[in-house]
Amino acid sequence: MRQATSAVSRPRVSQPEVFPQSAPRETAGWSADLAIKLLVPVVLAVALLCAYNWGSFSAYWQLLSGHTYSSMLPALAAGYTVLMLAFQLLRTILWAGYRPYPLSEAPLPTLTVIIPAYNEGAMVEKAIYSVVAADYPAEKLEIICIDDGSRDNTWLYIQRAQKRYPHLVKVIRFPENRGKKAGLYAGFTQGRGEIFVTVDSDSVIEPDALRHLVAPLQQDQEIGAVAGNVKVYNRHQSLIGKMQGVRFVNLDYLRASQSRYRAVICTPGSLSAYRREAVLPILSAWLTQTFLGAPCPHSEDRALTNFILRGGYYTCYQRTALVYTLVPETYRGVCNMYLRWERGNVRESFVQLGYLFTRYRPRHRLLPIVEFCLAQLEYPLTLLFLGLLAASVVVYPPLLFKVLALLAVGSLLNLIYYLWLERDLEFVYGVIYSFYAFFLLQWIYPYAFVSVRDRHWLTR
Repeated sequence: MRQATSAVSRPRVSQPEVFPQSAPRETAGWSADLAIKLLVPVVLAVALLCAYNWGSFSAYWQLLSGHTYSSMLPALAAGYTVLMLAFQLLRTILWAGYRPYPLSEAPLPTLTVIIPAYNEGAMVEKAIYSVVAADYPAEKLEIICIDDGSRDNTWLYIQRAQKRYPHLVKVIRFPENRGKKAGLYAGFTQGRGEIFVTVDSDSVIEPDALRHLVAPLQQDQEIGAVAGNVKVYNRHQSLIGKMQGVRFVNLDYLRASQSRYRAVICTPGSLSAYRREAVLPILSAWLTQTFLGAPCPHSEDRALTNFILRGGYYTCYQRTALVYTLVPETYRGVCNMYLRWERGNVRESFVQLGYLFTRYRPRHRLLPIVEFCLAQLEYPLTLLFLGLLAASVVVYPPLLFKVLALLAVGSLLNLIYYLWLERDLEFVYGVIYSFYAFFLLQWIYPYAFVSVRDRHWLTR
């Protein structure tokens, strides 16, 4: 049974103020969308036909076997393929068995929602209003919004929201930019809630998101953090937005599978909940964390999750807690976002390695080790075989058609998760994204690895 909303009155925020209006379809945009959805299957069929008719794998194997230094490549490629397929199968089985926590009948805990903002403009006001409009008792809700030394009009929007809802919204302003970690730290240390919730200033939550987000923490005291379900706010504004929209849906596959053994390795800043007792003891270490002698200003959400896991708590994913976040709509913006993420992943993978093989928690230790080892092999082996493929295409050009066809088939297999969850034709943008990432984003991981100490934020 769902709890009744508190009798304490408060102004309600109408949806149009928070979520983008459904604008009338422009003929050109609608036509382009339809053309893409019709064209992609045709292009895939042509690619498969070309791959079938041009060149042969037997000729390629003979070419490899003719050189001592390349005779082992088919065996290595086969081993790599089998390993990755086994990894995919394991994750798929775990994903298929995932179920979100139901709403609890227990009394709702007090919440402190922390929204750090830097040069966010009007979007921060929408983020605040979406929390104000949440279906959560007013007397159990506290919102802390931190202006991290913004140079635009962000502070004006924060002030306007605070004046409109003074009983709910508390504001903090830094005189200069200190970084997102410092903003979150201020919220964590000043918040009074039993549960801390982080919401990015470029994100808006569904009205029932907070109730769903705290449900796992109410029902299992061993859970220290909960990851929300992140979708794309500006999904229909551009081709890149549509591609990112599909990719973000597919992140459900990763987090849901990790949630089965209660080790979600990143609780996203867009929407996550943290148990107060899990956060407060590690705050100072998290704020002052260094890696290879350099401060760690980026990927603060992945770092915080690592601290909580290392402290013996479990982490999980709550599919029913929905948040919509802005994503970059340019190639440069996408590269900056992924580079920031990958630098954090490289750093925090080393941190994770430091405790993963210890008795850091009583149960569910084996599968995190299996996933960690396979995940660390995935990028280096992928880059190795990409280099070998490039060399092979030079000496045997027909192989290019085989590679493109395999990429297309692989992208369709990955999109099974999207189709199961969304059941719409937008999956074609996921196919486009697979080629986009294959040709234009492969450089990001190796560059992130060698530049892991870089402190630039790389925001939009």
